[in-house]
Amino acid sequence: MPKKDHKITMLGTGLIGMFYTKTLHEHRGHDRVHCVYSRSETRAKEFAGEWGIPRYTTDMADAINDEETDVVVIGLPNNLHKQAIELAAAAGKSILCTKPLALNGQEALEILELVEASGVFHGYLEDLCYPPKTLKALESVQKGAIGQVTWTRAREAHPGPHSDWFWDPAQSGGGAILDLGCHCIEIGRNYIGKHIRPVEVMCWADTLVKPINAEDNAIALVKYETGAISQIEVSWTFRGGMELKDEVAGTEGTIRIDHWLRTGFEIFSAGGTGDYVAEKSESSTGWLFPVGDEVHALGYTHMFTDMLDALDNGTQPMETFYDGYVVNAIMDACYASVKSKKWEPVQLPVWRGGDQKIEKIGPKEYDASHWLIKEEKMPDGTIKIILKDKSSGVISQKIQE
Repeated sequence: MPKKDHKITMLGTGLIGMFYTKTLHEHRGHDRVHCVYSRSETRAKEFAGEWGIPRYTTDMADAINDEETDVVVIGLPNNLHKQAIELAAAAGKSILCTKPLALNGQEALEILELVEASGVFHGYLEDLCYPPKTLKALESVQKGAIGQVTWTRAREAHPGPHSDWFWDPAQSGGGAILDLGCHCIEIGRNYIGKHIRPVEVMCWADTLVKPINAEDNAIALVKYETGAISQIEVSWTFRGGMELKDEVAGTEGTIRIDHWLRTGFEIFSAGGTGDYVAEKSESSTGWLFPVGDEVHALGYTHMFTDMLDALDNGTQPMETFYDGYVVNAIMDACYASVKSKKWEPVQLPVWRGGDQKIEKIGPKEYDASHWLIKEEKMPDGTIKIILKDKSSGVISQKIQE
């Protein structure tokens, strides 16, 4: 099917709106932002001029109902997502919404039901599921390179978000969990398998440093029905830039990814250049780790390619509003666990796990009578095998020359 030239309404002129527009204009030349909305007329005018956008407005409905645009991209504060999606669905426009989808699981479900009833195309803009390293790692996992996934860890930590509204839970819906945890949760879901249901959550969160009414640090464990655990770590108080790390452990191997602090591009500057180094970088002197192409490294390029190719081909993108709804439900369980200090169930009134067989994580069989505990090569070159008898439970070892 031939690609269509899409004209896009961009809602939001903050950092995320800039990243989205930069990606579309520089990496998808046939797709252009035609109309931009901002709550600030000055900012809307400046943004339109900077990116060569024909129209700007401070009226959200006007921007969404622009007769020339067919796609609405939402890069607004979290409390405005539902309003924008309602207007876009009513206008019959395709909708791409930034993370998190909603303020909570109930609102996310209402949004999902709304777009599905309207029949409009929808994509969840979860960029950190699309970095090239992540996509390659995910392909390896899906091909069985590390066996059955037993554990994932995703960490995002930096000194805090750029805009004021993030720090106000009345607008954002929460703190570091809602801002960063959504990334980490969906990264884990992709590796473990989206058809595998998240069952329960244990979460610690606290406000350690920032004078705000939300958490600035959190750690959570998300347990899945196979027994796999997804560990998430988020912080708005980390110093030294932005840390983005993923780890995946399986029965047959391990994957480790460092996306940001060590980019493979290093500069030492004694005096500093005064130039922008990388997102959340706190210094322009000393050892610096610039990023050659930020939007590509953060996944925006592959994300918009997936979204708009799926729109053109009449298929679903990798990340849909359904995924955003599941993530919101898991974050609800995180917040419930913070209060109760107990494991809390993930409430998913709508679950679409599919018909794939769910295999619990368990021991590997060595032969008809034994489970395999461990096999390793010793310094003398022999192979030591540790076994457990299935009937008696006796643990033994054998040596293979």
